[in-house]
Amino acid sequence: MAQLIKLQNYITRYEWDIYRYPSQFIRLKQDNWNRLFQLWSNNESLTDPVVEEEVEKQSKWKSFLRKKHQEEPVEVDEQGEILPETEEQLKHYFLEHLLPFQFKWATSTISNVSFVDRKYYADKTLQYFLKRFPDTYLLMYYPIFELRKAPIEGEIILISPVGIEIIYLLEGNPDTIITASDERSWVYEKNNKQTKHLSPMFALKRSEKIVKGILEKYAIKFPIEKIILSRTNIINFLSEPYKTKIIGKQDYEKWFQEKRSLVSPLKSNQLKAAEAILKHCETSYVRRPDWEDNDDNAGFLLVEEEE
Repeated sequence: MAQLIKLQNYITRYEWDIYRYPSQFIRLKQDNWNRLFQLWSNNESLTDPVVEEEVEKQSKWKSFLRKKHQEEPVEVDEQGEILPETEEQLKHYFLEHLLPFQFKWATSTISNVSFVDRKYYADKTLQYFLKRFPDTYLLMYYPIFELRKAPIEGEIILISPVGIEIIYLLEGNPDTIITASDERSWVYEKNNKQTKHLSPMFALKRSEKIVKGILEKYAIKFPIEKIILSRTNIINFLSEPYKTKIIGKQDYEKWFQEKRSLVSPLKSNQLKAAEAILKHCETSYVRRPDWEDNDDNAGFLLVEEEE
């Protein structure tokens, strides 16, 4: 599961300490997956009284499944505690229950919290990037940069151990064929009818200029690549723009498998780049009410709480 280090302009644990949270998340996720997989392998159920006691004592997994966040649009019913039949289903089950935890880290700290637009909890594109990419990918989902006191919304930014990808997601009716005709406009064709649209290169170059400027300010050398991505449409082009990849649905699977197959630990330069970019993102939040539940590790093993 990729880690959501910035969602729009919401406060995030990662901007507080980028060197702690990514590795902590990976460790907590692995520990809890191992415990859940052990239960499943032993044909046990989370509703078994004996198992309940053991889970409660060792990993608090049951409390994780039952924990209701105010921002969650869907409640977990009792049947949600029955473990799936296959290992593949178990993986999906596990990732689904990790999403609220990721959202919590991406929208609050111990002392502050942001008011989140509920649409993000049902955003399938956001879930795609979180669920389908490895843990060492750090995701910034349309972050809002604050430059010279002017907010500027960026594109999707994926920070891997080997570089930064700025992604423009270009998806529409599957019957539409897109042609990269020139620098200023692209042609969309459906049912022999053509319409012109503004080239996505404008938005990508704007985000690239911001990210590049931030890295240069802190003397961080880290590769930056622009990606025009469509999982649903064919994109025709004669040549790709400079330092830009055009990934239509005909090339999508190859690109996706390359991302999935990257095996690498978190890198120092990766974290430095993420930290620098986060410093220049807008953050909107309020003080967390004293009575609100501050359990930073709901559903995970007990670890030392922040001071």
